[in-house]
Amino acid sequence: MKKREKLDIIHQWYPKAITTIDSVNKVIDFVECELDLEPRQVMLADSICSDDVNSIQYPARTQEFLGPFKMGGLDGYPFTGLTGMGAFASHVPDEGAVFIYYGPHIGITKNGTLGEIHRFGQSKNSGCCGAAKGALHKLNNNLIQEGVITELDYQMNTIEQILYKAKDRILPAASPLFEATEVIYEAIDKRINELVNQTKYNCKYVILGGAILINSDSDMGSFTEVRRFEVIDLGTNQRKDYISTFL
Repeated sequence: MKKREKLDIIHQWYPKAITTIDSVNKVIDFVECELDLEPRQVMLADSICSDDVNSIQYPARTQEFLGPFKMGGLDGYPFTGLTGMGAFASHVPDEGAVFIYYGPHIGITKNGTLGEIHRFGQSKNSGCCGAAKGALHKLNNNLIQEGVITELDYQMNTIEQILYKAKDRILPAASPLFEATEVIYEAIDKRINELVNQTKYNCKYVILGGAILINSDSDMGSFTEVRRFEVIDLGTNQRKDYISTFL
């Protein structure tokens, strides 16, 4: 299947998505041309779901960066918190940059079915993101108790609480799973920015790349719809929006 045919499928749900490989290429070009840095001067930290499909579909060219440092747990929420943010902030080259790539993921099959993918070696589709679908199922069935987060299932309970707070927005939506993914993205974006604002970086730039990561069948690969692409100049503490790089 040609790239344009794959994109036609993904664009039914995410009209601004590009292949994840193309998004990485654009980031590397940006780092070299706009920031005048080499990829090996950039520490990559990602806050994406721990689902194995994200490791399988991780573009090989990201290996040109340092890292990645893994911040994310279920559906990409940055569960490593301030300690994790501070840890990789101390690992970055002095004259380099931090690139934080974050967001939830969702599956779309080659038939256009949202919330599923066909994984290698399996006869049937499986859920993606399973945590988001599981939390949505509990929300639909009134099984989430406000404020309840347990030690045994801390990450899942956190995702449940995020959806619970937005239940009046999610449940009436044309696609509750699509809307739940939007809600989770907004929660991740808010938390990442809170963590960034409270962290000291010993480098020149912080690059923020917020996105919806879209997985597909094993022969389709993954796609990215970028929602935020900003650079914080740590010398002036000014932010600049470069989202047009991906549009």
